[in-house]
This record gives sequence, structure tokens and C-alpha cells, in this order.
Amino acid sequence: QVQLVESGGGLVQARGSLRLSCAASGRTFSSYSMGWFRQAPGKEREFVVAISRSGDSTTYADSVKGRFTISRDNAKNTVYLQMNSLKPEDTAVYYCAATLRPWSGKYGFDYWGQGTQVTVSS
Repeated sequence: QVQLVESGGGLVQARGSLRLSCAASGRTFSSYSMGWFRQAPGKEREFVVAISRSGDSTTYADSVKGRFTISRDNAKNTVYLQMNSLKPEDTAVYYCAATLRPWSGKYGFDYWGQGTQVTVSS
């Protein structure tokens, strides 16, 4: 089983940037497809972005396309989320997720981190 620990959240002004990191431990990191989800107050958790085991495939939510970039470093057991041009509506708790299932984009994540808060002020 993999353990996931997010970091890098914080308070940023609109149009600013943040980079989130998710460090994984446990089974071989490169066996997992990875994703980021977020949950805003009073809303359901929603998909943000996912990346395949090798990093060759990615899929993004329409709301973050062109602003957010996911990447992974399998040697460091870490996945990153670079967030640029942040908007107040990006405010949420961001969760890292992992799955051993075959690549299916935003579906089938089984393992979750505790989350990191991102707050974007206007």
C-alpha cells in the first residue's frame, strides 16, 4: 500500500502561482498512476488532473487546462502540480491520489493523501 503526503499549499493572491508536491512511500511509485483532486467548502470533491505511470499520458479538467501542469519524478517518488494564473475559485483542499488500476484518466483512484489547503485571495 502506498502512503501519500502533500505539501506546498498556502495563501496566494489571484494570478499568482503555487507548486504542490506529493511524496509517496510504500510500493514502487512507478507502478501507480497519480492524480490530483480538490474539494472546495460546501462542494463535492472534483477531479483536477491525472498522469500515467510513465508520465506519457495526462488528462486535465477543463477548468484548469492551460494553467495547471502535472509532472512526476519516479526517481524521487514524487508528483507535482504546478498551478499558475490562480483564481479565487481554485481555493480548495487539494488531494493527491494513486491507483494501480490500468490507466483510465480520472477514474479508479484508491489511495489518498490527507490534503493541503490552497487559498487564493482576490
